[in-house]
Amino acid sequence: MASIAAEKRDARRELTWRGIVLGAAITLVFTAANVYLGLKVGLTFASSIPAAVISMAVLRAFKSATIQENNIVQTVASAAGTLSAIIFVLPGLIMVGWWTGFPFWESFAVCAIGGTLGVMYSVPLRRALVTNSDLPYPEGVAAAEVLRVGVGSRSQTAERVEENKKGLLTLSVAAFASAAFAAVAAARVFTDTLAGYVRVGGGATGFGVGLSLALVGAGHLIGLQVGLAILTGLVIAWGVLTPLLTALHPTAGDAATVALAVWSQQVRFIGAGTIGIAAIWTIGKLAKPVYTGVMSSIIASRALAASGGDRSGLARTERDLPIGMVALISLACFIPLAILLTGFLHGSATPSLTVALVIAGMIYVIVAGFLVAAACGYMAGLIGSSNSPVSGLGILTVIGASLLLLIIAKSAGAAGAPALVAYALFVTAVLLNVATISNDNLQDLKTGQLVDATPWRQQVSLVIGVGFGAIVIPPILNLLNKAYGFGAGAHQLPAPQATLISTLAKGVIGGQINWGLIGTGVLIGIAVIIVDEVLRARGRWQLPPLAVGLGIYLPAATTSAAVLGAVVGWAYNRWVAKRPNGEAARRLGVLIASGLIVGESLFGVVLAGIIVATGKATPLAVVGDSFQAVAMPLGALIFLMVIFALYRWSARLGQTIRS
Repeated sequence: MASIAAEKRDARRELTWRGIVLGAAITLVFTAANVYLGLKVGLTFASSIPAAVISMAVLRAFKSATIQENNIVQTVASAAGTLSAIIFVLPGLIMVGWWTGFPFWESFAVCAIGGTLGVMYSVPLRRALVTNSDLPYPEGVAAAEVLRVGVGSRSQTAERVEENKKGLLTLSVAAFASAAFAAVAAARVFTDTLAGYVRVGGGATGFGVGLSLALVGAGHLIGLQVGLAILTGLVIAWGVLTPLLTALHPTAGDAATVALAVWSQQVRFIGAGTIGIAAIWTIGKLAKPVYTGVMSSIIASRALAASGGDRSGLARTERDLPIGMVALISLACFIPLAILLTGFLHGSATPSLTVALVIAGMIYVIVAGFLVAAACGYMAGLIGSSNSPVSGLGILTVIGASLLLLIIAKSAGAAGAPALVAYALFVTAVLLNVATISNDNLQDLKTGQLVDATPWRQQVSLVIGVGFGAIVIPPILNLLNKAYGFGAGAHQLPAPQATLISTLAKGVIGGQINWGLIGTGVLIGIAVIIVDEVLRARGRWQLPPLAVGLGIYLPAATTSAAVLGAVVGWAYNRWVAKRPNGEAARRLGVLIASGLIVGESLFGVVLAGIIVATGKATPLAVVGDSFQAVAMPLGALIFLMVIFALYRWSARLGQTIRS
């Protein structure tokens, strides 16, 4: 504690009130955008880099601003890209009929408690997985590079100042273009999806492409190899499984109705099996390094205790929150967690089992939460926070929770099944927040290590970010629920992960889950894992199994647009690499992608407010159904033109930066 007090007297600015306020403002906006995007397409975006750009532009007005202070801003704001993953589970409580809305305090507590535990659980892992590790941490390194280029020191070069300004311009223009395209699509002048379905013999299949600039931006950020793996999943789903299953069980109806029914009722469960086995395989590969890392952290803690807590010998980049404080904060979280779980079960059909269920839920969150936090932290270092298999871990978590509760509450019978399903989802929601925040925290700590930041200050700032994110998530969820609803309706937000996870909980507890479909997915996943391992051994290409599973599971209109974005991003990077200032142009391309995501996502939140206010499903529509024959080719043409124009402009802008 004395060493922390000494650090507070350091003249260098790092954890400041203005940094916290700015980070909180960015968190509130980006969390709203991420909640909407995740419910629409099952993907969220990492907010660290755009937050860093905004921070650098704002704090540049203060002469005392430092790169470390800007790092704190992006650390606070990064909670937006992670805590919003709660939408992969929490809407399931509405889908199963347990909630009709999102009660503020319960929803807030799930996010705040789970997120804080995620930060605490990741503290002992930092030395092993960040300092003493050769994990690449792609997003953490990228964020550090952006901070270095944009801020540097007060004596930074004119070239860096110029790139910072042009970076903010790039992000703003891309966001405006994305929001404008989404607005015209909401007016129905452009269609938002290109889709076609055909009969193939006795079966049916089809394909769709969502005209979503946000998805193109997301595809750019996930990269070509992940994009091609998703494309592989699409081919398996729509080129093999859907036509095969529709042919094996012919039904009457048009091609679209038949194909979509089979995909949603059968193929998606096969995709769930693929995601599940891929997640298990990934965690299995992590067992040894995670164990080694935890043991290393314990040894370091004992050495610190033996020295009487003297931290003066530690470098600034090695000073975490004291392990005793970490333990106390974790214990402090367990008390409100027990109250939260007890309150959730109050009034249910299982009063005699409440104590047993609460104890089981607590143990599950504490034990499984630490294991998942370790796994997620390692995966963040390996492939980045955005690409980590959070939804796959959610699937495993809800199956494990459901089986555990089923064993404990055998006597509940059919009357208690709805309460067990809802409780399994609630426990999973807490644990998922533990996983995602741990995932994000270690990525941020890598950025901090590279810019000479102090770990304990980042850990504190992320807890603050969790608090702000937890405040905004419940009202945004309520707004979107009233505006759209969740499910497979024409204007509903599909909430794909929440749909799958709630279906799995009901299937396990009700004994109605089709294990055959999931087993088929497992077999496909094993085949993909073998192919991936062979490719990795050859050292050039990979076929990430989790990405293949997502390609099978997610709607084609969603994933195909992301594949397009991955190809566009790859082609853009190859193109600018041969031109002057190629690296600067590449960084601007990342900001184009981030702006595309932010603009459309924020417009979606605004549109939700308009829908609630007007009570109309399409309040901005200026044309009717008869115009859709024109809206489809017109939308596709403008969509491609906008993408081409933005990236071409970005490349030219990069060339104008003095080097």
